[in-house]
Amino acid sequence: MHRIGYFLTDGFQVMALGTQSVFEFANVVAKEEIYQVTNYSLLGGEVKSSVGASINTQRASSGELADTWMISGIVNPLAGDTTAEELKFIRTAAGLGKRIASMCTGAFVLAEAGLLEGRRVTTHWAYASALQERFPATRVEADHIFITDGSIWTSAGLSAAMDLVLGIVEKDLGIEVANKVTRVLVMYHRRSGGQSQHSEMLKLKPKSDRVQIALEHARANLSRPLTVDTLAKAAHLSERQFSRIFYSETGLSPAKAVENLRVETARNMIERSSHALEVIARETGFRDRRHLREVFIRKLGISPQSLRRDARQDTVE
Repeated sequence: MHRIGYFLTDGFQVMALGTQSVFEFANVVAKEEIYQVTNYSLLGGEVKSSVGASINTQRASSGELADTWMISGIVNPLAGDTTAEELKFIRTAAGLGKRIASMCTGAFVLAEAGLLEGRRVTTHWAYASALQERFPATRVEADHIFITDGSIWTSAGLSAAMDLVLGIVEKDLGIEVANKVTRVLVMYHRRSGGQSQHSEMLKLKPKSDRVQIALEHARANLSRPLTVDTLAKAAHLSERQFSRIFYSETGLSPAKAVENLRVETARNMIERSSHALEVIARETGFRDRRHLREVFIRKLGISPQSLRRDARQDTVE
């Protein structure tokens, strides 16, 4: 049995507890109790969350209590509210356990405990710069869903913590079990650690239904030619009207937006699938593998081959 310890401090983000469902349903899928989940705090008893609701915890005394420790984020990580005693326990727990993972701004707690020096880490995009500035010896990579560096796991926002925990399940029990848990929880898909925290569709923030319809049409037809005329027809507008409205709402030309969608989709496929790069290029609307590489180098600063290698390394570590 693998013991999971959630170490909670006053003001913890209550959404962190939702990740426990991943461990719960991993047991259901595996048809045995692989994971045992326990909530701990330094003194035990009730701990109040950021929304005011309290949860009962067991006392986290010295000694080995868990194999994996989960450290929740707090609403204001810059306040430095974690006590010296709590940080001492986290350092001890990290040394005794198999791994330790922070959720969202929990990375600040790990950093304050001195566990992130020289480590590749991530956190919520809104606090990534602050984490790097406060702890310069830490290698903060803001544009990741989660990162694994040895025994240290860190995630972006709390929805990304679900992906991190699924990554833990995959490492422990295999990709088939992790995918089954994803389906049981009705998650849209299981995101890889290297995936961007930002969705191109969310970045564009179209205000009108017509532009939204055109973007949805583009995303559903990336393998086909997507000219301004094609998108304008999907939006039931003239080319001139469509181009003007599209730019005013998104700040991008239709061609640039389509390219961004293609890069995002290709990136996800490279990280999550074993399809040949030639196939991925064709399915996402690039001319060929060489064109895919050219665009990736220009926009991401990394080749598709290197991206795939890094994604596989994150899974293995």
